[in-house]
Amino acid sequence: MKTRGFEIISMYRAVGIHLPERKTGASTGYDFAAAEEVVIPPGDGALIPTGVKAYMQPDEVLLIYIRSSAALKKHLMLMNSVGVIDADYYGNAENEGHIYIPLYNYGKEPVRIAAGERIAQGIFTHYLTVDGDTAGSGAVRAGGFGSTGS
Repeated sequence: MKTRGFEIISMYRAVGIHLPERKTGASTGYDFAAAEEVVIPPGDGALIPTGVKAYMQPDEVLLIYIRSSAALKKHLMLMNSVGVIDADYYGNAENEGHIYIPLYNYGKEPVRIAAGERIAQGIFTHYLTVDGDTAGSGAVRAGGFGSTGS
């Protein structure tokens, strides 16, 4: 039985995408890379495709953070501060659970993100719910960004 991990989404299987990985034994985060080149104009944002989806247990979440080098050297930040990938995002009908990294360029020059460039890191963790929580009783995720609030 699979407990947690990453897979390449179907449209990127022939492209040579690398699955996120930790670089050292003490690293907390799994590095995510851009699946294709994207240029972000100054004062603007873009959704960077990773070509990757994540599977996990129902009581887990994958939190996405900017890599410090992208923030310091390229003047980039996550548009939503911290990305939250829910367990039921995996395999959804709209986009297979494709993880996009929403980056904002707060610098004065365009920023080029190369295909294969590491831009963010993901950390799996457990979460808790309150007594009497009945969320999700039969509800099925239909999409991506903001879809749980619809």
